[in-house]
Amino acid sequence: MGTSEERLQLPGSANAAEPTLADQWRWFTRAATLVAILTSPVFFLLLYKRQGWELGWALLATVAAVLLFRGFIDVVSRKVIPWPSLFGADGRLKEEDIVARRRAWYWRKKIRRLCYLAVILGGLGAFVWFYHRESGDPISFWASLQTIWETPWGMRSDLLTLALQLPLFFLINLLIFMGPLLFFSIRQIQGYEPGDADWGVRLGDVRGQAEAKEEISRVISLWQSGEEFERLGGKRERGLLFLGSPGTGKTMMAKAIATGFNCPFVTIPGSGFAQTFIGLDALVVRWMAWRAKKLAAKWGGQCIVFIDEIDAVGMRRASLGRGMVAQEERLPASIHDVCFFGPNGALTPTGDLIVETAAWRERMFAMRQPDPRRVYPPLIERLSNGLKRAAMMGGGMFGGGSGQQGLQQLLVVMDGVDNPPLMRKFWTNRINTFLDATYVVPIRVGKMRLRLPAPRPAKEQIYFIGACNVPIEQLDPALTRPGRMGRHIWFRTPDKDDRKDILDLYINKVAHDPDLDTPKRREELARVTNGYSPAMIEQVCSMALTAAHHQGRPRFVWEDIVEAMTTVESGMAVNVEYIPELARAIAIHEAGHAAAGHVYKSDVLSTRLSIRKRGDSLGHHQAMQTKERFFHQWRSEEAAGLIWTLGAMAAEHVFYGETSTGVGGDLFSATYQAAHMVGSTGMGPAHVDLTGRFDDEEAEERARERIMRRFESIGSQLMNRSSSVGSAMSPNPIGAVLGDPQKRVMVSQLLGQAFMTAYWLIEQNRDAVERIADRLVERREMFGDEVVDMLEEAHFKVPTVDLLDERSWPNL
Repeated sequence: MGTSEERLQLPGSANAAEPTLADQWRWFTRAATLVAILTSPVFFLLLYKRQGWELGWALLATVAAVLLFRGFIDVVSRKVIPWPSLFGADGRLKEEDIVARRRAWYWRKKIRRLCYLAVILGGLGAFVWFYHRESGDPISFWASLQTIWETPWGMRSDLLTLALQLPLFFLINLLIFMGPLLFFSIRQIQGYEPGDADWGVRLGDVRGQAEAKEEISRVISLWQSGEEFERLGGKRERGLLFLGSPGTGKTMMAKAIATGFNCPFVTIPGSGFAQTFIGLDALVVRWMAWRAKKLAAKWGGQCIVFIDEIDAVGMRRASLGRGMVAQEERLPASIHDVCFFGPNGALTPTGDLIVETAAWRERMFAMRQPDPRRVYPPLIERLSNGLKRAAMMGGGMFGGGSGQQGLQQLLVVMDGVDNPPLMRKFWTNRINTFLDATYVVPIRVGKMRLRLPAPRPAKEQIYFIGACNVPIEQLDPALTRPGRMGRHIWFRTPDKDDRKDILDLYINKVAHDPDLDTPKRREELARVTNGYSPAMIEQVCSMALTAAHHQGRPRFVWEDIVEAMTTVESGMAVNVEYIPELARAIAIHEAGHAAAGHVYKSDVLSTRLSIRKRGDSLGHHQAMQTKERFFHQWRSEEAAGLIWTLGAMAAEHVFYGETSTGVGGDLFSATYQAAHMVGSTGMGPAHVDLTGRFDDEEAEERARERIMRRFESIGSQLMNRSSSVGSAMSPNPIGAVLGDPQKRVMVSQLLGQAFMTAYWLIEQNRDAVERIADRLVERREMFGDEVVDMLEEAHFKVPTVDLLDERSWPNL
């Protein structure tokens, strides 16, 4: 994708010719100014010599005429020639475009007011002239105008006072009653005209969302310059809906659009529509639409409205009536739906196993979503909620606070943008009805029509952009249908390639060691920052520079950024020196995880191995999927996850002959994983192949049953018994699986097979695991390629086990 400075073009569009059109506009306006200046002496002489004006008044009138002529040319020419689309153009063209639009708006407003004033004065003058003529005292038309102006001021002031008293009285009472509530709500509506604010965000600064940027660029280009597209039969999208987890760049993308799109921008949070009284939320929506239309009329007919957290107003109306969103019960789609612990989303309660998958990232980003903030103090909030509940039960003036009326009014506003102006439609209807009722005025004479033409829809176009973190199924279908917010843009959580793109942006903004610019280091950084949002990556770069600056170094190095990463993730590492025996035991535990994951989880790559205490975790092994699967896993891959989880327990058995309390979290996670495999995805234990070992089929079958019972016995000892038991329709499907005797046997056999595999992997690679543990005790924490290289150098051997040999079965 290109940066914001590159020209965004659609195939077959005229965008490439827009800068040329802008240059032609510049020469055209200069020519109009030259003509006005060259003809001004003639106009001055006409006033000064022929009309006898004084010198000063003649000069002033000549200047006013030149300016009026120049403004009139701008207004007329802008009506017949389309505005050039300068989305993504350079700063010079955009600045000139802002000036041209401001001038056109100014003179259009002045000329319209002059026309209104001329019509009013002309009508009054005609009335006075006709009155004097009927009275036998005829005067000229200009004298009748002078008579109107010389009307006593007292009479004019009395009429003005009478005309303002009633509306002013009503307005004051309304403001006293509802003014404070409306004031704080309307204050949340922020309008920005081009040049008012610079967020410092360009389209090129939004990284890791290449598909979303491309889709948005198509829509935005048509928003500002889509006349040819519509002439060919197309219809421009009315709204965009940004969907995605918190921190994926939705608001940043909106700021980039506001910066790059040369039109006004109105923002409001979704919570701004929630009001205490019924109807106030609808007033807020109408105020927002009115302000957007005014800005659109001023700036060439277009305005963008951005509603952040639109789910606060756009939830399903059936759900709003109950005060909550209906939640559909469903089976867990991945292991992360049931095993997600701590701030890093570990698979185990002890926080020592972390694997990055697409499902893990979705849960991680959703977990970071802040809770809704309270608008009122607790006492007032409880009182308001009580009044709302009473009103909902027995009727009243207190709304549900969920924007029900606001949602309905928002839908009306989205549909009503193309409606003709209300007053123009009213007067057209009344005048044409009156002419029809006279019977003497024909509809047309020849080719001339004697009726006012039907009013056309207003040219002001309001485009809506909404952003939300909830699934689209929870939004009202009327809001997300085509014609409203029908174009849905998904912002995914950043994967490795996306994080590499984000790192290229933020690292280059701060002073760093040149070694971090190599492709190898950037690839390594992208791997170890799994689960990071763009904001977290920016913070890590800043903290790394802070650490380097504190030590008197002008730029940060690899060690600074990895230390900053661990601080951002889990807080400051606890500076605890383990006793040698404990340090070695923890290292053996984590080395068992690393070895089992490296050998059997071919779809993941280790990114971190640590025995530094952070929070409740004494150490952890972290990995990431090399290829995104999106909830699609083969049975062999799920079984490998069990082996990885039980690798630490197997290592403790091999090296110490017993296990520590640290394996409790592993057993908890392994039990859930095995139950998930059996109950949710139909994955049972592996078939034991004894082909060729027996001449008698019955003897082979008895041996297979005996082996499966041995697996079941081991698995039953490993199984975590804390999982609750429920029925087949229980909201806890894992508990329901463990409550079924037949399925519980299958879970036990799965756990037994996984532990046996992990045990013999550690046993037959004991020296390699010990070297890894020794290295970990020495280094305490390793990242990226250092971990991968160490595991590759171990040259693990896949174990071969004779299940018929009694010596192969460990004693638990």
